[in-house]
Amino acid sequence: MMPYCTEKFAVAIAAIFSIVLIPIGAEAAAPKGPREMSPIAKPVEHDDKVFSPDPSYKDKPYSPQNQIDIYGAKKPVDVVDPLLELFRPVYKEGPFDKGGHGLGEKNLIFPGLSVFGDWRTAVAYNDNGAAEIAQVATRLNLDIDFKITGTERLHAFIRPFDNGGNFTRYEFAGGDEDGHDIVLDGNIDTLFFEGDIGQIYAGLSDTNAKFDWPIALGLMPFLTQNGVWIEDAFIGGATTLTAKNSPMLDITNMDFTVFGGFDKVTTPAFKNDDGGLDDNSASLIGLAAFIEANEGYWEFGYGFVNGEDEFSDLDYHSLTAAFTKRYGGWLSNSLRVLWTFGQDPDDGKEETADGVMLLVENSLITSLPSTFVPYFNVWLGIDRPQPLADDSGILKNTGINFETDGLTGFPKLDDTGHDSFGGALGLMYLFNLDRQIVLEVARVQTIFNDGKGAGDNQTGFGIRYQHPISPAWIIRTDAMYGMLDNKDDILGTRLEIRRKF
Repeated sequence: MMPYCTEKFAVAIAAIFSIVLIPIGAEAAAPKGPREMSPIAKPVEHDDKVFSPDPSYKDKPYSPQNQIDIYGAKKPVDVVDPLLELFRPVYKEGPFDKGGHGLGEKNLIFPGLSVFGDWRTAVAYNDNGAAEIAQVATRLNLDIDFKITGTERLHAFIRPFDNGGNFTRYEFAGGDEDGHDIVLDGNIDTLFFEGDIGQIYAGLSDTNAKFDWPIALGLMPFLTQNGVWIEDAFIGGATTLTAKNSPMLDITNMDFTVFGGFDKVTTPAFKNDDGGLDDNSASLIGLAAFIEANEGYWEFGYGFVNGEDEFSDLDYHSLTAAFTKRYGGWLSNSLRVLWTFGQDPDDGKEETADGVMLLVENSLITSLPSTFVPYFNVWLGIDRPQPLADDSGILKNTGINFETDGLTGFPKLDDTGHDSFGGALGLMYLFNLDRQIVLEVARVQTIFNDGKGAGDNQTGFGIRYQHPISPAWIIRTDAMYGMLDNKDDILGTRLEIRRKF
């Protein structure tokens, strides 16, 4: 055994050698000559003044609650689970399982099937002038979503308890009540595929995707301009050129979508002899653009509706433009123009799609911008402007007095905007983002009296209140009263319970 003093001497000698020899060896190993740099890189001057000492928290003891308060005292959000989930669920913490390679290693398969939606049941008393009914009606909305990869999926939507605008219901009072009616519908309302050609190509070719090319095919829903121009589900397809920009034109982002439909196209311009909308005698093609510029949002669109069978002479073109912007921190404004033109019916037939609509939507930015929102929307319609594809009029989002409930036939003011002008003045308050109340007064004023518009001046008063009693359950009440010149007044009251899943 080495004596203790000898061991200490050896350690000291080793330390001396390490101090002396390691720098010599490091210097010998260092590369000689100038540093090698990428030709696109260049050194920058170092300035000690731009750096400051790290903050000191010695006088501020750590508090877990303060760390939570930094993020607005947020807490976990209660979620509502889908009605059915198979494979990979919607809400899941990590780590995730490895994806499948059936479509390539760069487009991994993560299958997930979920069924979700809501069940709406309402009791209502509605007097539409032509019909007075008190009823209980129900509607089930089911979305069926099968995720394939991160960008590809199959989606379907069904409503099994209603058909052709008739809902499963029990009419128990009113001058036109007619007992109960159970309505079943096995038809599929939408069934479509959507995905990204860029990601599909990346997986099949085993190369990184250098482009995005989203597509949708099938019986698909299509919505643009907040549903004013198009809100319909038709058999066809769409593809988009996404996320483009132009520094020269000061455009930060722009998208262009080409779409077409050859069946199930619905337009208010094509009506059957009984007044119902025909969705089997029209096709359409169109282009929609969305552009961020001028510190706002531009939307443009062109579409052509081709009539078939008895509507073969009612083809028409549609142009639209819109601009949305905030002004001075106090006003949010959307200005929309729709022009329907080119319809040339045979002798003796009346035009159903011709004219111009100017629609101005305004909301004030108050000291409570997210919860207290006064709004004032106005329009001017000349002749018969029509949406490109929709089952209702252009004014359906102008105010609550222009929309029905899609369940009990809740009354509304004329939503076509034909040969008329008017507006809706309202106030929406969301409390602490946990409830909603809307108060509104609206007016329809006819012009020209040429038989193309509603035919009567109309004034409506409406109120709506919604309250979620749990993450899955919502209670909503509505009431409206409409005064129509030369016709009976209209009245509606309803209470709805909605279960989400």
